[in-house]
Amino acid sequence: MTYESDAGLLAPGRAGSPAETSTGDRAVLQAMLDAEAALTRAQSACGLAPANAGRAVTQAADADRFDIRDLALRARPGGNPVIPLVADLTAAVPEEVRPYVHRGATSQDILDTAAMLVASRTLAGVLDDLVRVADELARHAATHRDTPMAGRTLTQHAVPTTFGLKAAGWRALILDARDRLASVRDSLPAQLGGAAGTLAAFSAFSFEEKSADALALVAAYARELGLAEPVLPWHTLRTPVADLAGALAFTAGALGKTAADVLTLSRTEIGEVEEGQVGGSSAIPHKANPVRATLIAAAARRAPGLAATLYGSLAAEDERPAGAWHAEWEPLRDLLRLVGGAARDGAELAAGLRIVPYVMLENLHLTDGLIVSERLAAAFAERIGRARAKDVLAGAADRARSETTDLSDVLFDVLDEEPELAGLDLAELTDPARYTGSAGPLTDRALDRR
Repeated sequence: MTYESDAGLLAPGRAGSPAETSTGDRAVLQAMLDAEAALTRAQSACGLAPANAGRAVTQAADADRFDIRDLALRARPGGNPVIPLVADLTAAVPEEVRPYVHRGATSQDILDTAAMLVASRTLAGVLDDLVRVADELARHAATHRDTPMAGRTLTQHAVPTTFGLKAAGWRALILDARDRLASVRDSLPAQLGGAAGTLAAFSAFSFEEKSADALALVAAYARELGLAEPVLPWHTLRTPVADLAGALAFTAGALGKTAADVLTLSRTEIGEVEEGQVGGSSAIPHKANPVRATLIAAAARRAPGLAATLYGSLAAEDERPAGAWHAEWEPLRDLLRLVGGAARDGAELAAGLRIVPYVMLENLHLTDGLIVSERLAAAFAERIGRARAKDVLAGAADRARSETTDLSDVLFDVLDEEPELAGLDLAELTDPARYTGSAGPLTDRALDRR
């Protein structure tokens, strides 16, 4: 019996997602082959290689023609998979084309470029999913613009808010993530520097007595790949990877914010929202677990650590580093997979999320009116001053808690004791649904963003 080395058994968050496919070993191998083929095509386009060389290498650069496991095992002596791949690709093209395979490049040129290709291809799907998340959250925000609920700070009821404003806030973070990822994707560069970032080998090679213009070759190479043209070789200038890491970690956190709130609000004791697609339990028949939010929350917890490794690789010595570059490969792929899976789960979560307004309204009254104490303090202060208002309300709140009665009942006695407060409409002042401030207009303003 044979076994797949990583079928995603312990990674349900990314299993079956587009990101899993676009970051798999075959996809990485194809990206390396695409980088090699693009380099030869660019040299052909610049007159530095025969016209048929680019075509021949491109035709041979099919991942299905190569043994991934064999390449992985043969990568150990040289420390990276490009070395055995170049040998196999060279053997796969006609003999007269072989001198033009990988000519002038170093392994890091190919693997860095492949990483940018994998990232660009993966981010296309992630960005689509983030748009889906934002669209669904916009729908919830508009529908529940004025649906009152308890605002919570430090885990406790604070003042009333609306679910529309909460959903609009979730959406704002998702759009921030989309903008960051889109900007990073547009700037992902090709890598071409040669052995030590001087492009010397490309200038040394010539074809039919034509000397190479190394800078023109870099531009042609980037065009062939659909990547940005780098100003400098970035073998040890790891801005592209660090920027990508930051945007991916931010996206995981943005999705994680929504997930964290859903996990809290869907607790049995709260019950203000429900996942539309729930999961079961292996032991408890009645369980309806918020699985999508759980998987997103897991991704949000892992992403910062992966990004930290990539940031740590910024401190890369010399013109090409030993270890710093190598340390990037796996965490970058894991980060792309985590965020790709989380974005897919986020779209499903937002689309199926069920809002329970009547429970939100019930929960607003759990503190027996104390949730509107801020409003009462403002109204009382106009009549008796801030200090006296604070003392009166603190005493009333203590009494309401000790007597387990509603604050409004106690306040009727307070009004009798404080003549200056006579005439206040306690029914209106103590209604949480009437104290949501500018939640509606804030929601509208947030939804104006496209």
